[in-house]
Amino acid sequence: MISDTTLLVIGLGFSGSAIASLAASTGIRVLATVREPAAASAPAGVELVGFADPAPYGLATHLVVTVPPDPMGDPVWTLHEQVLRSAPLRWVGYLSTTGVYGDRGGSWVDETTPPAPTQARSQRRLAAERRWTALEPHVAVDVFRTAGIYGPGRSVIDDLRAGTARRIIRPGHAFGRIHRDDIARAVLAALTNSHQPGVRIFHLADDEPAEPAEVTTEAARLLGMAPPRSLSFAEAWRGMSEIGRSFWAENRRVSNIRTKATLGLDWAYPSYREGLRAILAEERAQGAPK
Repeated sequence: MISDTTLLVIGLGFSGSAIASLAASTGIRVLATVREPAAASAPAGVELVGFADPAPYGLATHLVVTVPPDPMGDPVWTLHEQVLRSAPLRWVGYLSTTGVYGDRGGSWVDETTPPAPTQARSQRRLAAERRWTALEPHVAVDVFRTAGIYGPGRSVIDDLRAGTARRIIRPGHAFGRIHRDDIARAVLAALTNSHQPGVRIFHLADDEPAEPAEVTTEAARLLGMAPPRSLSFAEAWRGMSEIGRSFWAENRRVSNIRTKATLGLDWAYPSYREGLRAILAEERAQGAPK
């Protein structure tokens, strides 16, 4: 399969870079879009192409989309609808969000739970999902609904070092997370686990939804720092931005049992504990201060 696969990754950001790099390391030809290829650097083995250039779609057999929709819709469809409909695609992977489930009062959702988004950005995500899944009569489409994404350079470790971390106490309000590298592993597993045209839903969320205060306390312990003072939720709410309030307005726990069984994998980082330790280990291996 690898020899006749050309993967086009739309968006070479935090998750897209990890996906592109892992795919290229297996021998897959990987193209990745950026706004200005001449000014960007690529992971080893990855070819950069312009986001506005339609030509790469004529080469792609497989497509991973990491860019979010904007108020006008999915930017890939806005710019490239005509070429998408004639591209030689066999498989599309779309990175969405578990936010499409809305607030569930702390209850569990699984891959069969109907979406019920209440916030505008989640409604846009669901609309974008439906745009891509409309390709299903001819293309295999996998939708990856991700929990909170973290990894090197993007975690509570960085917030603690910057002095911006807070320890908000709201018992019972837990969030799911997923390490960037587990996203890449899951996407590559789905890509290589071929299926007939149709749609699959995957949950990229770790095994242990956790209260943010627990995660902050553990990160501080690993860094040898005192954790930030605790804040009641009511106190924190008064100083929150609208985007911060929107995250705390919803409470759900995301099951990944079907996803892991279908893909035949376990997470490298099944909880925030393993993930945070791995981030520090990677930093220290690269000579970063403790």
